[in-house]
Amino acid sequence: MGSTSGEHAHPQGTGRRDLIKRSAALGLVSVPTMSFLSACASSSSGGNDKAKTGKKTKQNPLGVGESAQMEFVLFDGGFGKEYAEDAVRIYQKDFPKAKVKFSATQKIQSTLQPRFNQGNPPDLIDNSGAEQMDMGVLVGKKQLADLTPLLDAPSIDDPTKKVRDTLRPGIVEMGQFDGDPVWIMYYAYTVYGVWYSHKLLASLDAQYPETWDEMLQVCEKAKKKGIAGWTYAGKYPYYLPFSLYPMIGKVGGREVLDAIDNLEPNAWKHPAVKACFEAYYELYKKGYILRGTPGLDHIQSQTAWAKGKALFIPNGSWVENESANVIPADFDLAVSAPTGIDSSDKMPFGTLWASGGEPFVVPAKAANPEGGMEQLRIMLGEASSKNFTAKVKSLTAFNGGTTGISLTPGLTSGVAALEKAGANVLNPRLQDWYVQLQKEKIGVAGLGEMMAGRLTPAEAIAKIQGFADEAAKDSSIKHYKHQ
Repeated sequence: MGSTSGEHAHPQGTGRRDLIKRSAALGLVSVPTMSFLSACASSSSGGNDKAKTGKKTKQNPLGVGESAQMEFVLFDGGFGKEYAEDAVRIYQKDFPKAKVKFSATQKIQSTLQPRFNQGNPPDLIDNSGAEQMDMGVLVGKKQLADLTPLLDAPSIDDPTKKVRDTLRPGIVEMGQFDGDPVWIMYYAYTVYGVWYSHKLLASLDAQYPETWDEMLQVCEKAKKKGIAGWTYAGKYPYYLPFSLYPMIGKVGGREVLDAIDNLEPNAWKHPAVKACFEAYYELYKKGYILRGTPGLDHIQSQTAWAKGKALFIPNGSWVENESANVIPADFDLAVSAPTGIDSSDKMPFGTLWASGGEPFVVPAKAANPEGGMEQLRIMLGEASSKNFTAKVKSLTAFNGGTTGISLTPGLTSGVAALEKAGANVLNPRLQDWYVQLQKEKIGVAGLGEMMAGRLTPAEAIAKIQGFADEAAKDSSIKHYKHQ
């Protein structure tokens, strides 16, 4: 969140101010082409000598070598580097004989890809940003270490609990490609949904709508006061799924989203998809979308919304930090899970999309992989998690870490939304697995065209199903499935 050098915040929560970079971390990765990466990713001779490991003890469950150097390279983005430097200090206190080499860069790929090729990568990497290395390629080339030893190690706070048992829903699964093992530890945690001003909603004498009839009534009330019901990033309409996908899951059950992720034939023709597309199209038909929205980018739409020109915007929890300079002090920012259709929906109101961001990896050829995992174990403890949340206004993968910190309105609302969701947290994988399909085809050519009134819901569904079928048949793409 926040911003770095005029770049734009991306939906995994680290702040960058440029669309390509936002795409990068959403999994809509604009890194160099696959063939280039594949060429880069072949390992060559040379490489790290493995560090001497230590004895496994209660204090040192991963068996880190006490005097082994540990190297940690962080992506230098909107989260800054202070939270990581603080965690490194804890590592140094625990292993006073070890030298820790810490650095931060925005150029992850150009700095680290050559080191992967030479076989001497660092021990821990925050693989994020516009120069994120392609995870699928790294996994496919067996260049990442399996993080199961970290997940099965005792948590730093409570030795009776494994690290995996202290994490938020979906975090472990997100780090998997085709089932076990776990290759990636996502550290930040983003809540997606419908963002609004409590104050503005209350001024209409309205509450957040739980059914679509209620949604239309609230939008009609707003329209009479000269306020649009909705706006969104019209130039980048792949923001619409932040509320639309979990709505589809709420209406039809999580298996509908799984079928879509799995590129199953006719997955988009499910009645729940039809009902939700028709509901969103009704917002357009009834004039409840802010005029000119299809021409707005993310910053313009967020600014119009923050100025009270529209009630609702689909977004992720980075919006609080990214729009901090335009959100009024008394805005009373809140997020809600998406509105459903009616009481026949398969999942209860409160069902929402939340998932991990900021992907950390330990290279397979790291000299001191135990040290890299131990650094992550420290970061996944309560103290480091609280420190991160207090400093950067984002939750972490650690399921807790908010007591005793003064939380911003958006963060308070996000925590409440997660509590309400309970086990009903959805995590659509399309944007991790199929970059171009999600961004350019479903988002821009499908949803964007429908919400601008240039396609009917039936036409949009047929078009999107066609795109999904093409992706399913494309042998140049690696295909993934829910296990």
